[in-house]
Amino acid sequence: MSAEQELEAFRQQTRDWLAENCPEGARGPGQIAWGSSKVELEPDTRLWLERMAERGWTVPTWPREYGGAELDRDHYTVLIDELKRIVARTPLTGRGVNYIGPTILELGSDDQKARWLPGIARGEGGWAMGYSEPGAGSDLAGLTTQATLKGDHYLLNGRKTWTSDAMDCDYIFVLVRTDPDKPKHEGISLVLIDMDQPGVQVHPIALLSGASPFNETLFEDAVARADDVIGGVNNGWTVGKRLLQFERSTHAGINISGSQGGRSADAQMPEKIRRYVQSHGARMSDPILRERLVRFEQNAHAQRLTQKRAIEELQARAPGFTSSAVKLTGALNAQEADELLLAAMGTRGLAWEGDDAKEIEATRTWLRQKSLTIAGGTKEVQLNIIAKRVLGLPD
Repeated sequence: MSAEQELEAFRQQTRDWLAENCPEGARGPGQIAWGSSKVELEPDTRLWLERMAERGWTVPTWPREYGGAELDRDHYTVLIDELKRIVARTPLTGRGVNYIGPTILELGSDDQKARWLPGIARGEGGWAMGYSEPGAGSDLAGLTTQATLKGDHYLLNGRKTWTSDAMDCDYIFVLVRTDPDKPKHEGISLVLIDMDQPGVQVHPIALLSGASPFNETLFEDAVARADDVIGGVNNGWTVGKRLLQFERSTHAGINISGSQGGRSADAQMPEKIRRYVQSHGARMSDPILRERLVRFEQNAHAQRLTQKRAIEELQARAPGFTSSAVKLTGALNAQEADELLLAAMGTRGLAWEGDDAKEIEATRTWLRQKSLTIAGGTKEVQLNIIAKRVLGLPD
């Protein structure tokens, strides 16, 4: 059997399996599992996760011994095509399969891989990210959260901010200072922590949009195993930057570990605006709005093509700095989509309270989308990375 014939046979097998095993409730928009034991899954969401995990398709490019299916680029592409064909939702997303899992796979010890990766692949535990601090945001190396070695464990003291979803997470990966006497970039380590312990406290941070996923997480003699430092003690700056590349790839929609993620511009936004105009007699006659819509559609199409090209390039190697460019343009396009919708809505786009839930949600979504050029690295940070690492410009 030739390679093309084998690939076509795999496509047919995949199509048949998905037709039989993907529940109707796991197709189209809806809930997606991200590993948290504190979030109740709908029956079809749980069933879909269990079936895909058993087949190794929650992380299809990972080794089988760690819960994957060892699919190469061509077979992975076929799987994604077939999932899209039936509008199946990804069975598992989140910081486990997208951020810390790939980092452990690349930089962790054999023991760490064996202990952590199979559970991550099965969606057993939601993960939070402990990077930013009240006094260390863009200057991340200025972090002060301390980890003190006590025998076979570390005691952590300090605080992290903007820890998304921490109130529902089971674990957190944290950048900590393990040697305060070294230069600030050299005395940092990345450690994994169980959040279900007395030394960890989570406090919500309110947002303008109302609901908020953000929190401040406090550590007071929180315990972490010494053998849960990833990539070596005092090597956390290198490990932490590598994880950020996986994060930015996910934000850009070019994560290739097998789990799908990303925040791209909404391809259906122009159609949503047209429907709104037809229903409410809004501003489609405005020539400036029409021109903005055309430009948006052009940019959104260019973004999708760039994403596709980046995925094809990255499938041959690990994520690099080009993910910053795709992440940035995707965030800007997504923000422009909501700007356009509110422009079409006119004064209705100012709704904050009332009976029309869709109009209220449009306003609050517009506010939430402002975070897209902050989360995962600010717009300014991404521009610096693109200038230095992609274009090779001098400091």
